[in-house]
Amino acid sequence: MTEAASARIKARLTTCEITRRENLTHDLFKIWIKPAQPFMFKPGQYCTIGVEGIERAYSIVSSPDEEEIELFIEVVPPPDGNLTPLLDELGVGAEMTLRPRAKGIFVLQPQYKHHILVGTVTGTVPYISILRKFLNDPEYPAPARDGDPVAREDYRFHVLEGASYMDEFGYDEELTGLANEHDFIEFYPSVSRPTEERNAGWTGAEGRINTLVEDYVGKLGVNPKETCIYACGHPQMIEDVARRYAGTEFKFMEERFWKEDD
Repeated sequence: MTEAASARIKARLTTCEITRRENLTHDLFKIWIKPAQPFMFKPGQYCTIGVEGIERAYSIVSSPDEEEIELFIEVVPPPDGNLTPLLDELGVGAEMTLRPRAKGIFVLQPQYKHHILVGTVTGTVPYISILRKFLNDPEYPAPARDGDPVAREDYRFHVLEGASYMDEFGYDEELTGLANEHDFIEFYPSVSRPTEERNAGWTGAEGRINTLVEDYVGKLGVNPKETCIYACGHPQMIEDVARRYAGTEFKFMEERFWKEDD
């Protein structure tokens, strides 16, 4: 890379500082970062952080109303993972680069009453942001530009989360609490390896979440034209859910980090 090109990249970056860190498992952790300058985003969007010139996009857990940006990160070892091993070495006070603009179109679709939010482990992150914003901001979401507006009290949210092990559910306590407090929120977690020792004591649903979606949605009895199904997380899960709802009247959305909403 030429010096001129390097200078242009640096000019497009700001910085952020890790203010808090929480380890969940050997390969899952949360960090909270404080941007050096104001950072605006929509619930469901992602930010791009970097260390030593290596960058990657991460969906944002926090609501735009929160002071810091919360991230839930899975460590992917080399050769597939380049940035996460570096992030895993960082502690409170460490500085990283931050692209100054959030990206992403994986946001709440306000024209639908029913929102089926399917995710695996870190794939539930955008849903946490959406729910936090919805509960804290009576003006969110803004009405859809097309079609009849949906009354805020008519929205229903169903978070379906899959993981191999129950200790990988990074926000199960929060989601369980929200489901208990609000009749318009449901949380349905499932583990795919229920017989392994690491899942001892698990009493919830069993199986890969993509194989359970159709049955769950079928029992709801919702109108497909009033329902949006979202999928974020493991690529094979997303592909399978997309296949199951291809050619139906359900709206389907998947997370695509590479598609920017310019």
